[in-house]
Amino acid sequence: MSIIHKQLRALALSTLFGGLAVTGASAQAVEEALDRLKALSADQGVTLDWASADISGDDAVLSGVTVTVDGKSTPISDITLSGISEVDSGYRIERLEADDYSMSNDGGSVAVEGVEMTGLLLPSEEDRDAYGGFLFYETIAVASMSVAAQGNEIFSLTDLQAEVTAGEAGEPMSFTGGADGFTVNLSFLEPQQRAIMQALGYEELQGYLEMEGSWQPTDGRIELSQYDVTVDGAGTFGLSFDLAGYTPDFIASLRELQQQALANPDGDKSAQGMAMLGLAQQLSFNRAEIAFDDDSLTGKVLDFVAAQQNMSASDVANQAKAILPFVLAQLGDPDLTAKITQAVSTFLDDPQSLRITAAPPAPVPFALIAAGAMSAPKELTKTLGVTVTAND
Repeated sequence: MSIIHKQLRALALSTLFGGLAVTGASAQAVEEALDRLKALSADQGVTLDWASADISGDDAVLSGVTVTVDGKSTPISDITLSGISEVDSGYRIERLEADDYSMSNDGGSVAVEGVEMTGLLLPSEEDRDAYGGFLFYETIAVASMSVAAQGNEIFSLTDLQAEVTAGEAGEPMSFTGGADGFTVNLSFLEPQQRAIMQALGYEELQGYLEMEGSWQPTDGRIELSQYDVTVDGAGTFGLSFDLAGYTPDFIASLRELQQQALANPDGDKSAQGMAMLGLAQQLSFNRAEIAFDDDSLTGKVLDFVAAQQNMSASDVANQAKAILPFVLAQLGDPDLTAKITQAVSTFLDDPQSLRITAAPPAPVPFALIAAGAMSAPKELTKTLGVTVTAND
């Protein structure tokens, strides 16, 4: 699957190029902005280049754009930038549009159509961390994307979009997004794995994505209130979390550590790890949840296991309920073991939803979590207030 990761990373980096053509009222301002963008990109281990920049008034077209990551260059389509202006916090681009393009390497390829961004802001040095350490945009959309490996399309995505709203008067920055549809062709699986998926009734996976969250710069509270992946005929897998301490100061410190690591790739990894751990101690944990809302997947799995063992699905469920307390005994938390056993039993009897929630009564510093994981891992579930519920 590394080919997929490489191609998707290249796609993500292509959106960054919107900032490459920020322009001011003079050629000097343009060159300063481009130099600035190259420096910011280099901080992240990315080298940006282009063959030409055709500037006309407050519009620009970049041609022959390339991205170099880990010494490997990837060409990107021409990019049209409209409504470029200099603002107090840096530069603003009203609209970015990328031509449809495709890339191929390492036996795989990715094709992208309809890439568009609006309200793209390239922050100045003083304001670079005021937007979470990333380029800020108001909207982004990708009409379609497909990924192929060894000549077979294994992933496609349609109508990917996101919207970001900058907070005013102390309000947090908020974001929403999703994709109307995706398809995963399971032909890339090993024969044994694919046979299992076929037995469950899945030749391919189809579904959609939804996400929502916010970030408050003043106290660094970042909430991912929804990140749901729905697979048709299976269910919805959800993730949410609530952390604090991701402040602009934290972002600046994190960037400095990243720059040091990039400048000295052969340096002491343990020292770099300790520095990163020390920085993470500024963060605190408020809440997290992993959820599954069933849409027939559980019944299919029970039927499959039952067929393999010449049993009924209900017998398989009862066997699982009987074994579970012994498996969970190693947690060393009888109360949590009882809660999990009850929740799983309820879910297997009537598969609707299953949720694992960590919600401590008060924020827990990451330093305490790290120390607990090393010294008393069996106490960590109590520290984080872990509970498991079903069909709620």
